[in-house]
Amino acid sequence: MNKKTKKILFAILPIALGVFLIWNFLSKLSPEDKTAIINSFKTANYYWVFLSLFFGILSHLSRAYRWKFMLNPLGYNPKFPNLVMTVLISYLVNLIIPRAGDVARGSAITKYENVPFEKAIGTIIAERITDVIMLLSIIGIAFFLQADLIKKALIKEGSDPVKSIGFLVILGVVSLLCFYFLKKSKKPFAIKIKNFINGLLEGVKSIFKMKNKWAFIFHTVFIWAMYVLMFYVVSFALPETSDLPFGAIIVGFVIGGLSMALTNGGLGTYPVFVAGVLVLYGIAENPANAFGWIMWTAQTLMILIFGGLSFLFLPLYNKEK
Repeated sequence: MNKKTKKILFAILPIALGVFLIWNFLSKLSPEDKTAIINSFKTANYYWVFLSLFFGILSHLSRAYRWKFMLNPLGYNPKFPNLVMTVLISYLVNLIIPRAGDVARGSAITKYENVPFEKAIGTIIAERITDVIMLLSIIGIAFFLQADLIKKALIKEGSDPVKSIGFLVILGVVSLLCFYFLKKSKKPFAIKIKNFINGLLEGVKSIFKMKNKWAFIFHTVFIWAMYVLMFYVVSFALPETSDLPFGAIIVGFVIGGLSMALTNGGLGTYPVFVAGVLVLYGIAENPANAFGWIMWTAQTLMILIFGGLSFLFLPLYNKEK
């Protein structure tokens, strides 16, 4: 298989998977289920949905402003509107070609702000490392908040606690052995993992060496707080989801975020995975599905509209170039 074929498959397969998952979801719904989900869309309180979108816009503006802290030490002071529009274009491109948005973002800032492409990509990679650290932190919070559920899953009523404790001990020993062999191994896969971990550590170190490190950290926390709030406030749009515990919000947010890596913009995966989490917390299947689809539809429309407008206005704003 040549490189061109691989690139085509890389672009098409996630979309095909998303379309299949949507078809599979719809094919399993009875007419009554479809009616119930449509009614949830009709009766939802869209004040909360628009508030969610407002938080989303704030996160994009903050991400664009944070980028300045990466570019300024390199000797570049790009215009804020250009930063905002290139960030929005990157999200739009990601809906079409997985993970191609960062390349489009780097290319656009190179064209309109004369930032060398390799330097632009370097700052974007550093940002991504920071975002991975934030996501891992939120995953850790999710596990902490659900400690009781994990405990119940491991030590069920009537089961032998010795076996469960033994399982945890074995799991711990296996983890230590994996860490030891990973550290000593010279195999390409192990080296890639070690380089990834070292990259995360270097990314953390570089933040604290930055001139505006506290402003950068503030915007990083702010961006992810807005992401969580986007998810949280939509829960008030439907009566059935308005009393969700914060633990469910965090777990749903994490699972939804991870599902977006499987298909373009979470096409077909985001609503299904999020609904699956809500069902675990006692939400009926139809309103859980409605929540997932409302959340995904709102986010996707926001990216299509603002990303599309940015694609049109970026060259007009920089018409002298």
